[in-house]
Amino acid sequence: MLLLLAITIPLGLDLYLPAPETNPLTAEKIELGRRLFLDRRLSRDGSTSCSSCHDPQRAFSDGRAIAIGVFGRIGRRNAPALVNRGYGRLFFWDGRIASLEEQVLKPIEDPNEMDLPLSEAAARVTLPPQEISRALASFVRSILSGDSRFDRFINGDRAALSPEEQAGLQVFRGKANCTACHGGPNFTDERLHNTGVAWRDVRFTDAGAGKGNFKTPTLREIARTAPYMHDGSLATLEEVIEYYDRGGNQSPGLDPEIRPLHLTAAEKQSIIAFLRSLNGRLY
Repeated sequence: MLLLLAITIPLGLDLYLPAPETNPLTAEKIELGRRLFLDRRLSRDGSTSCSSCHDPQRAFSDGRAIAIGVFGRIGRRNAPALVNRGYGRLFFWDGRIASLEEQVLKPIEDPNEMDLPLSEAAARVTLPPQEISRALASFVRSILSGDSRFDRFINGDRAALSPEEQAGLQVFRGKANCTACHGGPNFTDERLHNTGVAWRDVRFTDAGAGKGNFKTPTLREIARTAPYMHDGSLATLEEVIEYYDRGGNQSPGLDPEIRPLHLTAAEKQSIIAFLRSLNGRLY
């Protein structure tokens, strides 16, 4: 069962953060999680912390195509932004984990990320693994993005978006049908989709959740979290829009929503302008 904790963040925005009964949110736990998030002792060689791949200055992403861990080891996938993950239902690009409490420990143990057994991590910070898990999960739940110009627009400030951005919102919702996957307050359906990105040279370069399908990422803070896709293969928002406009890569099991869009140059630019309006404040 989930508990809902009401919190107030700057500008008087009240949010309800879901948390499991076994790990209720407290200020003390969030602060401990913040310290652990920055603690390089949780990596084998003391060079890497969670913040190495989830930089607060980049909306908790890292700006690389593929994450890099201890000893310069190259990971498999792009480091996703962590904003508003307290509302998530699936974690990691392949959705293999269903709770933050489980997810936050995996990078510590992963050989290509922090490469440290949990028993040793616990000894280094003198905390049991369960407490590390609860604290890190609590901190991640507290990472929020809000008060974007889009938010102000839908809350009644009709001047918050420019005419071009408003046009982009209409294309996003209409002709481009981006909301088929990027719906709701966090602009993600928290589901797995095959968009064809992993299909190259007549094979899947990454099977994802099994058939080249990956979790829909949030679009909040999207202009700050390049490069894009699970493999970081698209460097700019312009490349992303071009990819979807041509209907992606025609792979087996391609999601039926992925098809040529035939957007005009003006429509493409208006969507990009709208997407930039999703940058907000990080709390």
